[in-house]
Amino acid sequence: MDLRTYVLIDQMQPQYAALTGILLQGDTPVEGMAEIFMELAPASDVYEVLDAALKTTDVRPGLLRVEREYGTLEIHGFFQEGVKTAGREALAKFGLTEADRWKPEVVSVKTVTGVDPWEAQLVNQASRGGLLLRGQTLCVIEVVPAAYVMLAANEAEKAANITLVHYQPAGKFGRLYISGTESEVRVAQEAAVTAVNALPGMTRGSKGA
Repeated sequence: MDLRTYVLIDQMQPQYAALTGILLQGDTPVEGMAEIFMELAPASDVYEVLDAALKTTDVRPGLLRVEREYGTLEIHGFFQEGVKTAGREALAKFGLTEADRWKPEVVSVKTVTGVDPWEAQLVNQASRGGLLLRGQTLCVIEVVPAAYVMLAANEAEKAANITLVHYQPAGKFGRLYISGTESEVRVAQEAAVTAVNALPGMTRGSKGA
């Protein structure tokens, strides 16, 4: 099995939980819960992995998706240790650990200060979170693999008083959009980038990517 993504969210922040609840298709999480998101190949292995996780501890499934190349799943629960155990035991069934995941990389950080109202409106049309307002600072962070942007979003909200405008956890790159004052956005950006870069894992070259 190729463990493309393994993300642990230790405590879902209010905005992050609200937006994640919109984006998921199964059981809806709420703030304060812990969460694990996995992406793996072969895609159909996701059924057995989710089955193992659900039979280990009291966790709830928020997502089960099989695509052409990868399968994805999400589990969450109020007890962080229970969520971590479910994820660990599910991987163990296939002889894997968290360390076998791909190591994430921040590939781009872009900041726009004093956002023009016309640009703000265009960004808002594509978002499902908070609203970007005229004059605010907008920061867009891109990561690969895409789903690691979930950690970036939650850690950004932990660190500063920002608005979580949107996050996109699928595709070639994951993208996080946050807004607020220039100083608050800078703090949130640093926290998000640090959290993603600190995660250990296998380099994509060693996985044959």
